[in-house]
Amino acid sequence: MGVYMFVCRKSGSEWSAKQTSGGDIEASASSAYDLQRKLVQAALSGDSGVVSSAFNLVTPSSAVFEVIVGGNAAPAAASSVNDGVVAASVAPAVEEKKEELEESDDDISDLFR
Repeated sequence: MGVYMFVCRKSGSEWSAKQTSGGDIEASASSAYDLQRKLVQAALSGDSGVVSSAFNLVTPSSAVFEVIVGGNAAPAAASSVNDGVVAASVAPAVEEKKEELEESDDDISDLFR
């Protein structure tokens, strides 16, 4: 049984993915659907059996994709994905958004003084 975890990012109109640990699978495609198909095929090149997968958006431009080949296990739910690499790669984008929101709140509060 093989478990493959990918961090996916959208830049412009292109989706790209990189395996988080234990391998060097990378792919890119023009849609999230095509990217998932490529990643499943890449996972099947190393393992064989029943495939189960889950694509979970973290932000509109980032996602986690998990592929399990063989066995009867189902992919982890989005809320149970606890991979430090995934969290570390998505956290900077979330922090930037927080800072932007905090700055914009300060701008608005000045209008009411």
